[in-house]
Amino acid sequence: MLETSSENPVPVRVISQSIGEYLAKLGPVWIEGELSEVTVRPGAPMVFMRLRDVSADMSLSIMCHRSVLDAVQPLAQNARVVMHSKVSWYSKNGSLSLNVKEIRQVGVGELLARLEHLKSVLAAEGLFDTDRKQSLPFLPKAIGLICGRNSDAEKDVVENAKRRWPAVRFEIREVAVQGAAAVVEVSTALKELDANPDVEVIIITRGGGSFEDLLPFSDEGLVRLVAGAKTPIVSAIGHEKDAPLLDLVADWRASTPTDAGKKVVPDMAEELQKITNLQQRAFRTIASLLTFEKSRITGLRDRPVLQDPFTLISSRREVISGLLDRSFRSTSARLLLGREEISNLNYQVRALSPQATLDRGYAVVQKSDGQILRNPKNVISGEVIKIRLAEGELAALAE
Repeated sequence: MLETSSENPVPVRVISQSIGEYLAKLGPVWIEGELSEVTVRPGAPMVFMRLRDVSADMSLSIMCHRSVLDAVQPLAQNARVVMHSKVSWYSKNGSLSLNVKEIRQVGVGELLARLEHLKSVLAAEGLFDTDRKQSLPFLPKAIGLICGRNSDAEKDVVENAKRRWPAVRFEIREVAVQGAAAVVEVSTALKELDANPDVEVIIITRGGGSFEDLLPFSDEGLVRLVAGAKTPIVSAIGHEKDAPLLDLVADWRASTPTDAGKKVVPDMAEELQKITNLQQRAFRTIASLLTFEKSRITGLRDRPVLQDPFTLISSRREVISGLLDRSFRSTSARLLLGREEISNLNYQVRALSPQATLDRGYAVVQKSDGQILRNPKNVISGEVIKIRLAEGELAALAE
């Protein structure tokens, strides 16, 4: 570690050499990226290139012997490659580059395998689950649109949306939709629109293209950014057969840019027709209700009680008179029956009364203490006894 101070500085060459010595410890590395700015000078043994990171706006200088590049020809610009390289530090001008010893082009099959692995990882985290997807607003105040510069996809979305709802307002961000800068520019535009409170839905769109052209829309960083957005996202990438990972994480997938324009706003003609139909249904319902109530009022008015109010009193009077008559007859019949019952009981009591027996000529003989005599042996000769007749009593002397 260098020991320096304002009184004891070190020359530039010492710092440059120290950086070179430190970087030399890194050793050979494998690095992946996208080729750009391939410079091949006629007759020169070395080839100079730049290697971009597809997920960030950064690149590194690359140099290799011409034979290394020729070994993988044809190698187009923007090709995705894997390089075996060693960091080189040019101490005279303080520049860093990668000295490449081997270049391998990443094939479509390998890219597909990586995408499938990333797809399974994101699915396991639940980023594709339907329960986390947001519903689209019925009529958004503003629609965010991320698209290519002067692209047909932009025209399709805007024209179809305005055809359905002429007053619709767009917040358009034109960005690169393929190449190394696509992920960075799309992500920046998405963050800006997601932070805008007026934007209630965001469409990310581009036309069709090759598998490599659509790779930025399967970038893990962009996919996670879409999953974390608080604004509903509509993915309209390519055509029906194209299926970048953005389609799976977005809240709604449109098969084409035209389909996206139709989805985010309602059809004004259809909505007006719905309003007309609802008005007609409301008028029919109210008219039917009024007709019913009018008929009911007419029926009430035609009732006899309303035509002659005394009818109700007369009918109630007849009912009361009938009840009174029934009450009198019932009471009289009950009294008559009670009188007959009392008369019968009177006859029965009279028939069982001792007086009736006396009236028929019989007499009751009693001792002086009132005890009734039933046997002559119970009386003593010379004892005074009482004889009770039907109309009085007399005394007698027993012998």
